[in-house]
Amino acid sequence: MGKETNVQREGDLRDLTISDNLAKESKVKTDSKKDKNKILAHLIAIITVGCWGCTFVNTKYLLRSGLEPEEIFLVRFLLAYLCIWWISPKTLFCANWKDELMMLVLGVTGGSMYFLTENSAVGLTYVNNVAFIVCTAPLITTALAIAFLKHAKASPRLIIGSLIALTGVGAVIFNGHFVLHLSPAGDALALSAAICWSVYSLVMKKASRKYSSIFITRKVFFYGILTILPVFIFRHWTFPLSRFGETEVWANLLFLGVIASFLCFWSWNWVIRKIGALKSSNYIYLNPITTVMASALFLNEPLTTIACIGGVLILIGVFLSNQAKDTV
Repeated sequence: MGKETNVQREGDLRDLTISDNLAKESKVKTDSKKDKNKILAHLIAIITVGCWGCTFVNTKYLLRSGLEPEEIFLVRFLLAYLCIWWISPKTLFCANWKDELMMLVLGVTGGSMYFLTENSAVGLTYVNNVAFIVCTAPLITTALAIAFLKHAKASPRLIIGSLIALTGVGAVIFNGHFVLHLSPAGDALALSAAICWSVYSLVMKKASRKYSSIFITRKVFFYGILTILPVFIFRHWTFPLSRFGETEVWANLLFLGVIASFLCFWSWNWVIRKIGALKSSNYIYLNPITTVMASALFLNEPLTTIACIGGVLILIGVFLSNQAKDTV
């Protein structure tokens, strides 16, 4: 009887050991999968911001062609909405009106209000001013998170990395000729655009806990289109429809609508879900690098040594920021 009991105990111990080993293996596989997803998220963030950096060149071509900022926005978001409709869940509304209101906020802050304030600011102040002020969005995101979210924490490394990256942004944008011309109205609009994007990033993190990236992105496009329409009451459409057949017009609009809006907004919303609002926002600092490179290639604008040094500072700052631990 004693032998049988010992054998049973040994069998139970073996089963327990096997169970523990399987649990450990499962945890290792899960952790490995999470790490791979995070690495992929960082890579996608870089690619996404790279595409957005090129959009300044596309927009410049379209403005030269005669399109107004609100016209460009409406067409690009309409194209994006048509693209995403075919692959998005056909559920029209959120689970409750509060979530639907949250989607409206996303559509305004990440769509209509952001683009309208940014593009309008360009018409009132210097492009350098606008580019530099809009790139303060990651710092504003961090400040808003600490101020309004109880669980939000930003480490010294995150803040130091952000400041180094912002210094690099200044070097790239001003290209060694720092002349910040104050224009209260234009600068205020540029700051409004930066605040809009910061709010968008933080609200997106909350929304991504409840809904899929593709559903949220579709709602952003819808409410972005809906809330830009009242602008046309005061600023009527002026661009001739016949000119959409011109290669310079349709090709740039196609890039803005399909690549920079449909694919990039979808991927960016997924990135925020995976690595958080603060870390994803820091990739915005990379924007000027791709803008300067694209301008040098397509607009024959100069690429100086100061700009290259600024690019290195941006990369160092973003690297430091993403090594930090944050909870948003």
